[in-house]
Amino acid sequence: MRKILASAVAATASFASAAAYAAQPVEWQTTFQPAATGIMEQITWFERYTLWFIVPITLFVLFLLAYCIWRFRASANPVPSRTSHNTLIEVVWTVGPVVILLFLAIPSFQLLTAQYSPVEEPKLTIKATGNQWNWDYEYQTEEPLSFNAAMLSEKPEERKAAGKEDRGAYPRLLAVDNEVVVPVGQVVRVLVTASDVIHAFAMPAFGIKVDAVPGRINETWFKADKEGLYYGQCSELCGKDHAYMPIAIRVVSDAQYTTWLAAARTDLPGANKALMAETDGAAKVAAAGN
Repeated sequence: MRKILASAVAATASFASAAAYAAQPVEWQTTFQPAATGIMEQITWFERYTLWFIVPITLFVLFLLAYCIWRFRASANPVPSRTSHNTLIEVVWTVGPVVILLFLAIPSFQLLTAQYSPVEEPKLTIKATGNQWNWDYEYQTEEPLSFNAAMLSEKPEERKAAGKEDRGAYPRLLAVDNEVVVPVGQVVRVLVTASDVIHAFAMPAFGIKVDAVPGRINETWFKADKEGLYYGQCSELCGKDHAYMPIAIRVVSDAQYTTWLAAARTDLPGANKALMAETDGAAKVAAAGN
């Protein structure tokens, strides 16, 4: 019990010490990561909304089961009832669930529609191609930029060379060598496909998850409202190293993005380090695990 309390206190302290909008997976976590997009805020609201139906229904059914077990036990009813039906009960348990399902279906369809309806025309399109077990990214701009992103090695010398020794900002199994960089407050279209087997592009803090299917291009979008470094993972079993296929997206200001993009076309490692020097110094780190 003491270990559980200690873990909970440590997790709370870790969370409180981060920036106001920062978050990362913590022990004993039972809720979603803090939302970084409007869609994820809607998903979080819908999850809480459904609990107002799920909890009372669960307790009500539990009560009925307990009542029936007690009221109609063999010792209290030596002669079983021969009642075959009750019209009122039939109407209630038919109409009741229909009404409840309507209250769930309407906001559910509204949320589903919003997930496939960008709030405005995308300012940037990025193609993400899943491989066993890394990601290829292509910025579809006037001067295209392409690079590969793989999980960062845990070797101290390689982390030091990449300037990513801080495991709070660059967690084990989630940090990558090259993050996707996007501007804050702009709609980004992501075209998702795969080169070998089925993968899935998932970013929990953004509320997106879409399959990467060989020979097919699926589309999703997001509009990040907060600067920071966000993490996701491949969410479709894709082979022995499925658990080692993270996704990292760094959200920066428009000016920082423009500078990074211009430099990355000729020197990606240098552009990444220059951007890290700016963003990490401001402690703008947010990690959202799968």
